[in-house]
Amino acid sequence: MKTPDVDNGIPDGPGGGPDGPRIPDGPDVRDGLDVRNGLDVRNGLDAPGGPGKPDASGAAAGDARPQRAVLERRLHPVTPFRRAWAPIAVLVGWAVHDPNQAQEQLTRLTTTTLLIALAVLVPAASLYGFLTWWFTHFAVTDSELRIRTGLLFRRAAHIRLERIQAIDVSQPLLARIAGVAKLRLDVVGAEKKDELAFLGEEEARALRAELLARAAGFAPETAHEVGEAPARELLRVPPRKLAVALVLTGATWGALAAALVVPPVLWLATHSVWTVLATGVPLLGAAGATSAGRFVGEYDWTVGESPDGLRIDRGLLDRTHETVPPGRVQTVRMVQPLLWRRLGWVRVELDVAGSANSVLVPVAPREAAEAVVARVLPGVSVPAADSFSRPPRRAGRCVPVWWRGYGIAVTDAVFATRHGLLRRRLTLVPHAKVQSARLTQGPWQRLWRLADVHVDTGANKTVTARLRDAQQAAELLGSQAERSRTGRLDARPDRWMA
Repeated sequence: MKTPDVDNGIPDGPGGGPDGPRIPDGPDVRDGLDVRNGLDVRNGLDAPGGPGKPDASGAAAGDARPQRAVLERRLHPVTPFRRAWAPIAVLVGWAVHDPNQAQEQLTRLTTTTLLIALAVLVPAASLYGFLTWWFTHFAVTDSELRIRTGLLFRRAAHIRLERIQAIDVSQPLLARIAGVAKLRLDVVGAEKKDELAFLGEEEARALRAELLARAAGFAPETAHEVGEAPARELLRVPPRKLAVALVLTGATWGALAAALVVPPVLWLATHSVWTVLATGVPLLGAAGATSAGRFVGEYDWTVGESPDGLRIDRGLLDRTHETVPPGRVQTVRMVQPLLWRRLGWVRVELDVAGSANSVLVPVAPREAAEAVVARVLPGVSVPAADSFSRPPRRAGRCVPVWWRGYGIAVTDAVFATRHGLLRRRLTLVPHAKVQSARLTQGPWQRLWRLADVHVDTGANKTVTARLRDAQQAAELLGSQAERSRTGRLDARPDRWMA
């Protein structure tokens, strides 16, 4: 039976105190309220409860119990310059969407008209950036992080601290120059990350440490004094090794070959410059993203261990500080391209419930990668290569040649599968993270007494053991259901470590 990994709830934070500005609370249920898994989003003004009516914290409005004042704070003063680009970005987007019309309109404008347009556009953009900054506030209460934004349409987000599973600190290049940083929050059940952009670099790190301390169970009075937990370095990827790994990746050469071959062919076939540009520019962008883009993004990749999870620091121009939350990793994959085998290198990817984090280690020796996997999945060891069982030989009737790359190994801790002859992928799913298991069998597989076993995880991913003997697949299905049930009983809670 599939057990949901997260539950839906309505945040029930306390109201503000008698002193200082605050974000008002309203009743749990009201018209126009959209509640999404611990994220409370409201358009318009909240309607406070009347006398004697319970508020969001469950206390009556006339209750005389002391409440801690909620102090609202604003973002860094450099933020208006970032938001002032929004009106200009609209014009640039229109010009890119219809370049011919944009060029025609520009040729009609005189120098005087352009100067007048700039004289109106620049102050308007500056005013827009200032007003959006002025009407943006955030506050930390005993149980919530509250973010209030909106110039014309007000939006208030109440993020319960215990539902925060990761807080990343990001510094784009210009932000590093200005000494500011951006906080991005992964919240259980939220489709996209909320963010606070921008805060002072020191303030951002202090706020992150305070929120994590609150989520770990520290009292509000002492959470701001805890500070950032110390980290111990586990692995660092040298830039030279990263560059060699990218050169030895087939995707890099495939994208580069397409960017060099396709545009000349299109020119010979159509003699149209616009067709060549419309096709060649995206191909060059893809080739750059798979080589130079990945090198810039994964430069100086460092993995460290701390009480709040595994920390990842990376980036040459844009510096990012991410955290892999403990207990939320659903699946781990070890990928090994063909040209990496002689060097013994692998890439470690992962699936985290409700998070966009997908890479744990871009490239590392297999022994070092397995040591990091053991830290992110405590008590789990990667099965040896000779412990994987291949499908029966009759599986070649369904998938010729490639059936030899399939394999499965089940231990007391994980459900492991392997597939691929050229690009090998080894996938590990802890039994406690399996949400459901099922067996499928097509007509051709039924003829050869074969079946596939699928296990679904909390990250909406499916891991498949392909082309197993039908009887073995049925036994595997029953035993996996029992392993998942007992694994969830023995699993550690998905909570930040204090």
